[in-house]
Amino acid sequence: MGLVAVFDGMGGAGGTVYETPEGRRTGAYLASRIARDVVEQRMLDLLEPDWNLNGEAAAEDLHGSVQQALRERLAELNAPPSGLRSRLLRALPTTMAVVALQRTQPGGSTWACHLLWAGDSRAYVFEPAGARQLTTDDLRDPGDAMANLHHDSVVSNAISADTDFHVNYRRIELRAPFLVACATDGCFGYMSTPMHFEHLVLSRLQRARTTTAWSASLQSEIASITGDDAAMSMMGVGATLKEFQALFAPRVAELEEQFIGPLDELNDAVAQAERELEVLRQRQLATTTAIWSRYKAGYERYLQPPDDAAGAADATLDGQNSEETP
Repeated sequence: MGLVAVFDGMGGAGGTVYETPEGRRTGAYLASRIARDVVEQRMLDLLEPDWNLNGEAAAEDLHGSVQQALRERLAELNAPPSGLRSRLLRALPTTMAVVALQRTQPGGSTWACHLLWAGDSRAYVFEPAGARQLTTDDLRDPGDAMANLHHDSVVSNAISADTDFHVNYRRIELRAPFLVACATDGCFGYMSTPMHFEHLVLSRLQRARTTTAWSASLQSEIASITGDDAAMSMMGVGATLKEFQALFAPRVAELEEQFIGPLDELNDAVAQAERELEVLRQRQLATTTAIWSRYKAGYERYLQPPDDAAGAADATLDGQNSEETP
């Protein structure tokens, strides 16, 4: 069996700060850790005695267990009611994405993959033929993975102590070897495309000498791109690190040739065109300013205030005209 999960405390909705024995902590910080601890224990209790997990019942179990733990913790915190009023505020809010694996037959290569989630954290499987998204983002205005990169929609379903939520469930079968991963939106939400996320994971795999080095490389690259906290858990089933590298080498080459290369080439061309356009805009501004300064003297000739001599002559002339007028 295997168990992989991530929990992403929602900083905006859960920004309330609580006093705890460990110091001041946000609701988001507390929620992700409470949910993690409860889910880990409950899933182990459910998986170990039951080699054919009832996923729907497990989803209900997690819902009740996590909700109860969050409500109890909220009561312990004894926080005064917030003076802020917003439909987006939540008490101890977090997302969740869980992958529970069970081998369907002793020594076999087929695995039951139980997916349980709430919010916009995701589960993935990386197979030699490509990456597959296994969960659907809980968003108010949902779209596909590409659309969601460019449309920042509000999470429509997330775990919390004070609002209704549900735990989604789906079961699929996977054939080893494969990699399964759970990731918060900070890992994939700032990539140019879903293809770039797959390429990031697999290309760093190819270059790594150890799993620790692979992890460190991914952390460094994601941290340089993301505008958010990021967490990813991954498990490899059915192969060693070197075997996975050999298995995924053709896919990395395919990604670079058919997807990443053409897109990056076009992105570089767009970036170069934008730089050239900016140079032209600066040239346009400078040239327009210079030409206007030459044109302006004549154009504003009658708008300029007269000097003293011209003013006196105009006054006398006006006076003469006034006397001759009947």
